[in-house]
Amino acid sequence: MTNPDGQNASFRVLTDDLPAQERLAVLREVYGRTILNADLEPLEGAPVHMDMRVRLLPGVGIATGSASPIKVGIGKEMIDNDDVILLAALSGGSHMQVGGQDESIRPGCAMFVPGGRVGANITRPGFTYVNLRFDRKALQPLLGDVSAMMMRPIPISQGPMQLLITYATALQKLDEPLPGNMARMVASHLLDLTALTLGAERDAEQVALGRGLRAARLAAIKSDISARSDLRGLSAEAIAAEHKLSPRYVRKLFESEGLSFTEFALGQKLKRAHRMLADPLWAQRSITDIAYEAGFNDLSYFNRVFRRRFDATPSEVRAGGLAA
Repeated sequence: MTNPDGQNASFRVLTDDLPAQERLAVLREVYGRTILNADLEPLEGAPVHMDMRVRLLPGVGIATGSASPIKVGIGKEMIDNDDVILLAALSGGSHMQVGGQDESIRPGCAMFVPGGRVGANITRPGFTYVNLRFDRKALQPLLGDVSAMMMRPIPISQGPMQLLITYATALQKLDEPLPGNMARMVASHLLDLTALTLGAERDAEQVALGRGLRAARLAAIKSDISARSDLRGLSAEAIAAEHKLSPRYVRKLFESEGLSFTEFALGQKLKRAHRMLADPLWAQRSITDIAYEAGFNDLSYFNRVFRRRFDATPSEVRAGGLAA
């Protein structure tokens, strides 16, 4: 599920879009042959369901989504790599059987699994996950012996693991493949965070702390801001306190992308206002109400920055949305 040749791609597998009688066959072909060389078997007589987003990067593969109870099995004849696999159970959990070892992954935990082994993963009802797959040759230079970290459940709510899962999840919200240079940079960030999680060698740790950790923290902060229902009074001080960072460090994270914290927060407010104005469901609400909902307290300031950003007034955007 990785792309060693440097190419990258992004796609979605959704069984609900298929006739019920064809789902298992298509899933076996697309997932079990193309994405991961494995066989799939539904469990407990449950209807086959999978909603999975896949992103392939140089040396790294990401899959996120949900699945019905299913057994993903790898036989000896299917082994064609020795990748390092990370499976995080956000809910539902699963049971991993690899090379004679058995270990459950409970909700809120992740586990590194050695590739190149006969085994199976059995998912439980309500399973939602983040799955990362690393080309061992790309990960090995950052690490010593990784075997000690295999098949050991790790909480996903703290430390580098939390940032790794947050960063991978944020990437999956992008619909398009990343440009080549950006794909390689993002793959490096994921490798850095994984190395920190596994215990990077000293020199590699210093690189990872300055590169992957910084990118992941910025992605987590951006995701936090975007998800907030109330953007009024948002400050670098408040965000820094929530992420246990200094306000100065938070500001420097944004400056590393040529953007200030204030500019990013303003951009999120404007995007939210634009979405509401273009949505007929908000047609009965006044522009003043929408500006307030988006996080603005001053209507004249809102009108001014909105027109500067979108080269159109709020009224024009609303009219265009209703006409469409």
